This record gives sequence, C-alpha cells and structure tokens, in this order.
Amino acid sequence: MPASQDILINWTPQETRVALIESGAVQELHVERTLERGLVGNIYAGKVVRVLPGMQSAFIDIGLERAAFLHVADLHREDPSVRPASRSADVQTPIEKRVHEGQTLMVQVIKDPIGTKGARLSTQISVAGRLLVFLPQDDHLGISQKIGSPELREQLRERMTQLIGAADAKDGRNRPGGFILRTNAEDATDDELAMDIAYLRKTWATIREHGLKAPPGTLLYQELNLAQRVLRDLVTEQVQTIRIDSLIQHEALVAFGQEFTPSAVGKLAHYKGERPIFDLYNIDTEIERALARRVDLKSGGYLIIDQTEALTTIDVNTGGYVGARNFDDTIFKTNLEAAQAIARQLRLRNLGGIIIIDFIDMLREDHRDAVLAELRKQMARDRTKSTVSGFSPLGLVEMTRKRTRESLAHLLCVPCPTCEGRGQVKTPRTVCYNILREILREARQFNPREFRVVASAAVVEMFLDEESAHLAGLSDFIGKPVSLQTEPSMSPEQYDIVLL
Repeated sequence: MPASQDILINWTPQETRVALIESGAVQELHVERTLERGLVGNIYAGKVVRVLPGMQSAFIDIGLERAAFLHVADLHREDPSVRPASRSADVQTPIEKRVHEGQTLMVQVIKDPIGTKGARLSTQISVAGRLLVFLPQDDHLGISQKIGSPELREQLRERMTQLIGAADAKDGRNRPGGFILRTNAEDATDDELAMDIAYLRKTWATIREHGLKAPPGTLLYQELNLAQRVLRDLVTEQVQTIRIDSLIQHEALVAFGQEFTPSAVGKLAHYKGERPIFDLYNIDTEIERALARRVDLKSGGYLIIDQTEALTTIDVNTGGYVGARNFDDTIFKTNLEAAQAIARQLRLRNLGGIIIIDFIDMLREDHRDAVLAELRKQMARDRTKSTVSGFSPLGLVEMTRKRTRESLAHLLCVPCPTCEGRGQVKTPRTVCYNILREILREARQFNPREFRVVASAAVVEMFLDEESAHLAGLSDFIGKPVSLQTEPSMSPEQYDIVLL
C-alpha cells in the first residue's frame, strides 16, 4: 500500500517553496521565484500596431514595455485540413492580407523578451495540462513522438477517443478542440486523463469568455504558478493534507481549486503555527544537505554525488560501517541502504538524464539482484519516468530519469567564481611557480625598473616564507627587484604582474 503524503507550501512575495513529505521525510522540493517566472505560455488580447510586409511580420501591443513580434509562420492556419507538412502553402499568403493595423488578436507568448527584443508570439493557441496539451483551434489527436511503441500509441489513441466521446456525451454536445498526449501520459489511468480533459476544457472556456470582452493588452491566461500546479500535478489519493502558510494564498488556492480541481479543495489547510512551516520537518536543513556532494547513510556508509554536464555519477562507500557477521554482509547492507537513499536523492535534487551508480562490488549474484530490485522498487514511487538497467561488466548500474525541470543545484546555485565550477583551485605554491615563470618571460621582452606582484594573501605569504629563496634567486638572475603586494579581493589563483 502506497505511503501517505503531505504537502507543505511556504509562500513569500519573492519565492514559493513546496515540499512533498512521505513517511516523515522530504521526498521532493520545488522552488519558484517571482522575478524568474517567464512569459512563455501566457495568452493576451493583443492589438496590431504595425504590419511589416518586407519582414512578413507584425508588431503587437500586449501591454508590455516593448511591442511583441508575430511572424507570418506563427499565424494559425485557418483551414484545419491543412496539415503541418503542407503549411508552406498557408505561409505564402502574405501577412498584410491576414492581419491589419488596429486588429485585435488572441496571441500566446512562445519566446520571452531578451535584451532589446520583444516577446515572440503565435496565434496558434495551446494550453498545457499535466498529461495533455489542449489545442482549441485544431481537431486532431496527437501523441508525443517519445512514446515509441506503435501498439501503445494506438491504445492511447483509442482510449483518448473514448474519453473525449464520454466527456462530450456528459456535456450533451460535441466540443471542438484537439489534444496532444505528453510523454508522461504513457502510464496514466483513464481517470487521470479524464480529469485533465475536463481541466483543460474548463480553462479554455474561461480564457475564451474573458477574451470576448477584454480590451487589447489584457492578460487572458497566465501559466499556473507553483502553488496552483501543486493542485493540478501533485495531488493524488495518497496526499492527505496540503498546508500553506499564507492566508491570502490559501484563499486564492481554494478559489482556484473549487473551479478547476474540486477533489483537492478538501485537503487544503491554512497553517497558523508559530514555527515556520518548513521547520516542521527540518526542510531547510534538508535543502542544505541536498546541495552537498556527500550524503551520509545511517549505517555509517556514504554516497558521493557528482553532477556533470553530460551525466550524474553516484559512488557508494562503506565508510565506518562494519557488518555484524562478515564483509559480504557489510557490503550488501550498505548497498541496500544506498539504493533507498539514491532514489530519494534523485527526487529531492531532481536529477535527470543519464545516471551512473557505482555500488560496492558484490560477489554474490543474489545480492546484486536484491539491490537492483530495491532500487527499482524505490524508483517506482517516483512520478518522473525512469529506467534502471542491470549491472554492466564493470559492475556499474546505468539508469535514466526524465528531465522535467532544472535540478535543485542549478536552480539555487551558480558555479563557484573562484574555481569556475571545477571544484578545486591551484595551491599557493603552484601559483607562485606560475608567477616566477611569467616574470622571467616578461623580463626577456621588457626592461622595467621593477616588477610588482599583486596576489592573494596566501600566495604573498608563500613568497615571503617557503619560496623566498626562489624569488630572490630570480631577482638576481634578471637584475631587477621584485616587490610583493597583497590584494584581499583576489581569488587564490588570481595574480597580476605590474611593470614599474
């Protein structure tokens, strides 16, 4: 039986943080910052302010600081029988014959403003749900190309046709609009798909109704904020409560839930405790741990997690753990605990792509099978799709986890400006020797009165102490004095050689 879950929402004007708690431990963290929310997906009532036939484009006022940009290729095809493959015929109709200055259009942002460029728009509207994308102007049923099995694609198509028909019968009329099944709809139940169909149709009806009477420049639909996406995407039968520490946001969520996700409203509660809501489960401490390279296991073993551009590597070590019976038992118990911890860390840190796990070598086949089974069991609780392969000839486990958003580390951190993301810096002695070589090189090209070395305190101290003889020897060799100056703002690797 799946474990019960609780959701905690910490809201401030600048940031929203969501924690999914399962079995008393944080399993997922989601963070959204107000100033970093983009415009992509937003739908506006726009007014055509200028048509540029030479560029086959138009500038559209959507109420932002700069006018947005609409290219003829992003205009909706009026004839739904025209398929994308033959879109060129539609594009050849010049833009000046399709839009005119002063016209009001419903437009959607497909690219955020960058620098001095305004947002890029499209009149081909789509509304994304958790499992489906609704295309109100089209009438076809598409399936993500990443769902590769022809049999599965056909099954999904048949199920969706039946569910759409059932929804139309319930409404008593055939409602226009097409759908695209997203990749994560591959394992969805009929109830989940039906809920998404109802949600998307309700959302579009609200957008269309608003659009009929809104003046140009009005925002008709904004991509859901994180708190709203919690109700749409995270709430399942296992979720017992959703607690939020803002009364205003609680009331807004209740209003949103009553209209779009009625089943989740009864689980919403306003947290009134004196302690910060994230202190209930030490979530801020968990966030700090989730940014660390090392993860300690209860047994005394530990994981080392390294995230690179291409993949993530996880190394399992026994540390100070010694088994009760023998060495094989120690390794097996450590690997079992590591499998559980790895599944949780992948969710907590939101690590995706290719993941390589180096478990401690196990001699017994049944031990390897048990560790793999435990890893797969724990990953089955993850909403994000993953695949776990067996042990490779080198004893490594290869797995993949779908990338759904930025990892926690990429969201909260930037590469270290000192080491530039390498994770290490040159020793003061290495920097000293680089400086000595640089001075020798400069002395062959220039003839200054004096060389002055400006560097960090550690490098200057090394020159004054252990490397003083080498510095004096170089000064004698080039026949010029070399002075030292400490610069506190310099990193351990930075230095400057000034010719005086």
